[in-house]
Amino acid sequence: MKTSQAPDMVSPLAIPRPGTEIVLSCLLLLVLLAAWEVTVRVRRIPPLIVPAPTVVWASLVTHTRSGFLILHLGVTLSEILLGFLAGSLLGIGLGIGAALSPLLRGVLQPYLIASQAMPKLALAPIFVMWFGFGILPKILITALIVFFPLFENTVTGLNEVEADALELFRALRATPWQTLRWLRLPNAVPFVVAGLKVAMVLSIVGAVVAEYVGANRGLGALIISSQGIMDTPLMFAVFVVLVLLGVMLYQAVVLLERACLARRYRG
Repeated sequence: MKTSQAPDMVSPLAIPRPGTEIVLSCLLLLVLLAAWEVTVRVRRIPPLIVPAPTVVWASLVTHTRSGFLILHLGVTLSEILLGFLAGSLLGIGLGIGAALSPLLRGVLQPYLIASQAMPKLALAPIFVMWFGFGILPKILITALIVFFPLFENTVTGLNEVEADALELFRALRATPWQTLRWLRLPNAVPFVVAGLKVAMVLSIVGAVVAEYVGANRGLGALIISSQGIMDTPLMFAVFVVLVLLGVMLYQAVVLLERACLARRYRG
């Protein structure tokens, strides 16, 4: 009698080997850039409307070498990291409290939903009036955008615990702290890390949007100023910097995810 064997489980955190996917992705990027370049050249579209990739690259290199882009990048990066840190701590902290206390979650839920329903761009001028034109309003806007995904993911991760595991801890007379430390928190790690990946991308959006109002430094302010002086190549160069920054920060969180979850897939 033949016995069926279960298929081998593959770790979702396994690092893909460089291969066909990477090559095809790079080729697709080259094809898109070439099509963009040819279209602009053939149709003679003015750089004011749509600059060619070579024009954008020239603007990017020029402003990077002069240190102009680096200055604005440093400001925006500070706002992103500080807002991400503040929003993450707030979201995880409130998530733990809400998961352990249904009463607290019921009390906070309407206010949390209201804070997300309010457009953050509408809050930016108010924060500028309250806290001035410095970095603080940008950090607050970024933190408000960041904390909600982490709050929801933390609550979900702490509550999505197997009933048998909870019964075992109760049978062992574990304290609430021991149950949180050894059962709920380890179970919530994948959910929290997933929330961190979403929050990292949103933090970039939050910082740039906040700079649209009441800022004279930062990549968001640079987009507004380049639009005002009709420097479209510089605007596209800032877009390139934001995309590269987002990819790098997202990959940093992915590396954190692999480090936190590696033990689950050993052996």
